[in-house]
Amino acid sequence: MGVNPMGKLTAVAVKAALANPGTYQDGDGLFLKVDKRGGASWLLRLQRDGKRQDIGLGSAKLITLAEVRQKASELRKAIKIERRDVLAERKDEAAAKVTFREAARQYHAANEAGWKSEVYSRQWLASLENYAFPKLGEEPTGAITAADIISVLMPIWQEIPETARQVRNRICTVLDFAHAKGWRSREAPSGHGSLKAGRGLPRQVKSRENRKAMPYVALPGFITALQRKPSYSRLALELLILTGVRSQEIRLASWAEFDLEGRLWTVPAEHMKRGKSHMVPLSHAALEVLSKAHSFRLPDTEVVFPGMSSKPMSDMTLLKVVRDMSEPFHVHGFRSTFTDWAANEGFADAVVEAALAHKTPDAVQAAYRRTTYLGTPDKPGARVKLMEAWGAYCTGNAIELNKSGSDAGD
Repeated sequence: MGVNPMGKLTAVAVKAALANPGTYQDGDGLFLKVDKRGGASWLLRLQRDGKRQDIGLGSAKLITLAEVRQKASELRKAIKIERRDVLAERKDEAAAKVTFREAARQYHAANEAGWKSEVYSRQWLASLENYAFPKLGEEPTGAITAADIISVLMPIWQEIPETARQVRNRICTVLDFAHAKGWRSREAPSGHGSLKAGRGLPRQVKSRENRKAMPYVALPGFITALQRKPSYSRLALELLILTGVRSQEIRLASWAEFDLEGRLWTVPAEHMKRGKSHMVPLSHAALEVLSKAHSFRLPDTEVVFPGMSSKPMSDMTLLKVVRDMSEPFHVHGFRSTFTDWAANEGFADAVVEAALAHKTPDAVQAAYRRTTYLGTPDKPGARVKLMEAWGAYCTGNAIELNKSGSDAGD
């Protein structure tokens, strides 16, 4: 790789140089560097405060000789006469372009190893992907204000208050990280200032009001309306209702968790609130929902109810289905609907609590209660009967079953 003697380049010489790796001088610090892989860059070499600086001026395939000479002249003036630190200015400009999405992902990658679980790590980033990225994802971190954060939080502040508070805290964590990295001139807006409930954000009403449950007498009609327009989100909500599970368990469900022949869904521990796996007997109604979902199955994902880019759908997707049907109820409230119906139908509390994967409050009782109320294929247990009756009720096909939990078996 040779070096041309000092002298002015020509447009013809530049064109020829692009095919021959080497360093080609244009004079006064400006030179063209062509590497063996075909890359060709303009650089300007100058002295500032006794230190040599090589400043990139762009690709020689995109910037002409005349254009680069003009840029070089302006930089020489900025450095030698105006005494500006051009490299520091460029660094600041680059920092100003770091988006919230990129900053969040960098923070997540740097910290996920120290978090309590893989589930928490996944949820941490997913909450921002679902609620913050649509509005803030492409915004430079340095430009995000309290008003921008409030615009993200307002749609979910009353609907899902706990999640909204988590999103607020995580946005601020990312902005503080960006400040530490030099991508932002100030720390995040304070949770004691404009982002505090009662100031820039309204005070949140009690969570029990936000989780208002649909009366069970209205549920069969709701299910009928839900079935009129099949979609992944509507099927997901229908299965959530029929199985009594939480939204996370539905959204993260994969086909490998289902034993359709054995009519059993085993929810893995990492998807459960309490960190323990949970078995759900599948009613005829639930199996029909899964059959419809299977007919829509995408080839590139194992997720039963995929959202954008074949990834699990967001919690807001399920809530949107309810809101689009002009219902004021919360998704989590369907578990209460199920509980109310089961109590009215005379099912044993212990069986219902097991179906909901609730922790047994009495430690002694928990130690001695070994049964799962699932029974055997030949003798279905009380939970199988419970879920079959619930599925039949939801779909308008009431059936009579023995509701006692005493003969449930293991």
